[in-house]
Amino acid sequence: MSEQLDQVRLALAAAVEAIGGSSREGQIEMAEAVANALSDRHHLMVQAGTGTGKSLAYLVPALVHGKRVLVATATLALQRQLVERDLPRIVPVLEKVLGREITYGIYKGVGNYLCLQKMNSESSDPDGDVLLEISSLGSDAKRLHDWAKRPGITGDRDDAPDVDRRVWMANSLSGRECVGADVCAYGHQCFAALAKAKAATADVVVTNHTLLAIEIVDSHPILPERDAVILDEAHEFMDRTTQAVTEELTGPRVLRAAAMARKHMPGKASDALTEAGDKFDDAMDGYGQRVKFEPTLQGRLIEIPSELEAPIRKVREAAQAVLQIISADEAIVDSDSIAMRARVKGAVNEVSTTAAKLLKLGTGQVLWYEPTFSTLHLAPLAVSSVLRENLLTKTPVIATSATLTVGKGFEAMARNIGFVIGDAAEEEMEVEEGQVDPANVQMLDVGSPFDFANQGMLYLPKHLPEPGRDGPSFEALTELGELIEAAGGRTLALFSSWRGVEAADLHLRQVLAELPIKIITQKRGDAVGPLVERFEKDETSILLGTMSLWQGVDVPGSSCTLVAIDRIPFPRPDDPVMSARAAEVDAQGGSGFMKVSLPRAALLLAQGTGRLIRSMEDRGVVAILDSRIITKRYGSVLLNSMPPLWRTSDGKIVRDSLRRLHQSIK
Repeated sequence: MSEQLDQVRLALAAAVEAIGGSSREGQIEMAEAVANALSDRHHLMVQAGTGTGKSLAYLVPALVHGKRVLVATATLALQRQLVERDLPRIVPVLEKVLGREITYGIYKGVGNYLCLQKMNSESSDPDGDVLLEISSLGSDAKRLHDWAKRPGITGDRDDAPDVDRRVWMANSLSGRECVGADVCAYGHQCFAALAKAKAATADVVVTNHTLLAIEIVDSHPILPERDAVILDEAHEFMDRTTQAVTEELTGPRVLRAAAMARKHMPGKASDALTEAGDKFDDAMDGYGQRVKFEPTLQGRLIEIPSELEAPIRKVREAAQAVLQIISADEAIVDSDSIAMRARVKGAVNEVSTTAAKLLKLGTGQVLWYEPTFSTLHLAPLAVSSVLRENLLTKTPVIATSATLTVGKGFEAMARNIGFVIGDAAEEEMEVEEGQVDPANVQMLDVGSPFDFANQGMLYLPKHLPEPGRDGPSFEALTELGELIEAAGGRTLALFSSWRGVEAADLHLRQVLAELPIKIITQKRGDAVGPLVERFEKDETSILLGTMSLWQGVDVPGSSCTLVAIDRIPFPRPDDPVMSARAAEVDAQGGSGFMKVSLPRAALLLAQGTGRLIRSMEDRGVVAILDSRIITKRYGSVLLNSMPPLWRTSDGKIVRDSLRRLHQSIK
């Protein structure tokens, strides 16, 4: 083993040099721990603070080990970093060090690739009909079609021209609607199939949490075989898994499936599905009107509302009748019709399956109605047991993130991912021969190379009133305005609700009107990337935003010297899944607040705080405008989950520091 560790250190040094970096103790410690986990086939949870260089710390030992590894990330930004920046730079030098060829690939869901069969089909479907109805989408469609004809393209949405979402939908399909490369006339050219084939033989395959989660929960192989799994951004894996397997049923989804069926096989069965879809759509809209005026109907539903049960049953019955006819239709031979049948079958089967699950609502599920898009959602109450059974017994799992601990302990995140710890680990675990033991997990915190206490300050104003449901208090907004003025802009302000963003925007446009500070405010539906680019380029601007900006925003340098957080980001009381999980813990005699709500808030707060110090040169202040972090007993858990910034409750010291920092930058 010592020989392999020597090789890991040698390869890591070569890789760090290739990217122009410098040696870091935490990175070396993590790389050695990953190498040990891969060799001994045990699990590893490793917290690696910002600046550690954790991607090299797991990629290098994985490549030295020589086994096939799957890396799953939560964000597209990290996938791109790995495949477009890190791997291309380190692979050539590692090939020399290791004396062998190294291959890597990326694999995404089918819907991320153009479908050549659908693009070239002579018979349109409801997705394509939308383009005919909206003439302004024609130029987008032409650009996409022209791009698809170019030699050597990937067909990947991320490489394609930027087109309207509806244009992409008209030229792509879901995995459930795909006929499969073996049957499809375009199978030998299929972009998704080619990407999967390349990934199937690669040493390292990069994918996303969602695809891995679907494979685990469905217990059906989607991704290539592997000897180990690396979960980067692992603090998000439970939530991504829950989202991936949450079922949705809407009127438009049923009507789309019915329209596809009617086009492919007109007749009584498809007409009946259309009628059932119309009645279900009307019933959902009617229920939505009730929800607006009856607050008790918001949040989790214990059972299907009585006015929706019969329409859902009709949808299920009509969908089943269509599926029986499609399955019995064996006479189709031309590839266009075979592919169309597969798309119809996939769309109708999805509706049928979801309707059936809604009608068989069980205790381990959470049902709720979302009024904005008139949608019924059905999510699992917990996913840890299925992750344990279908992931953690199969291969070693390396789970890593900058935030994996709550109050300095790994236990909360370990349980979420499915590891067996604490009292449960002492019980007799049945692990079959050849399987990996979910209780055999090492936990390691390699720290960060940053000197947080000298680089940053944590401002905790005790004098502010506790936040209420109506958004930030006037006092908190006043404090925020004074801090931004002292910093000369350069502020990322994070809010836990849209109400908070809107209140801050209104207040700050008044109090900062005379200052040369541009206010960039996130709106519902805004993409995060362009907002962050504008914020980074204009060094004295401020960016106001909600939950999508709490994680993944990386703005080193003088554009961000103040991160302000309006309140502790506890789950909303009407969050159906989180409140159901907390209620279950309460029912078992525990504390749902301490086991569910507090760990969730601690991880988000750590992520938000982590937006400040992004490089060795960064300096600044994190201000948490919620006095509960000082006045409540649970505040110590939250503070112990954050980077160890120097703490103060003295506003004058903080404002003076921000002014000096602003003057030094100008």
